[in-house]
Amino acid sequence: MKKWLVAILFGTVLTLAACGGATDDGGTDDTDTGTDTEESAGGGAVDTAAAEQVYQANCAACHGADLSGGAGPELAQVGSKYSADEIAEIITNGIGSMPPMNVTGEDLDELSNWLAAQQ
Repeated sequence: MKKWLVAILFGTVLTLAACGGATDDGGTDDTDTGTDTEESAGGGAVDTAAAEQVYQANCAACHGADLSGGAGPELAQVGSKYSADEIAEIITNGIGSMPPMNVTGEDLDELSNWLAAQQ
């Protein structure tokens, strides 16, 4: 029984590893660093994977794992309403019922640029 379970798990891991290089988010697979990048509204490159990780850790609980909203508004098209600088200001200082978030430095830049690219 244990050998059968190990064989199934190994096959699953092997299959998932073989499929891991594709991107579905419109970004390009940056083979030098192994990260997905996309152009932000400001023209700079955004590390999509890093930005999504910051989003999941700080924003997803209220705004939904897929930007669809929940306790907070949806963010799927937030870039058509706010610039990256305005988004960074909202994250830092809060707005309405949203409290200020403790996201700073490179994480704030990546997150705000990534959100600004959501249009």
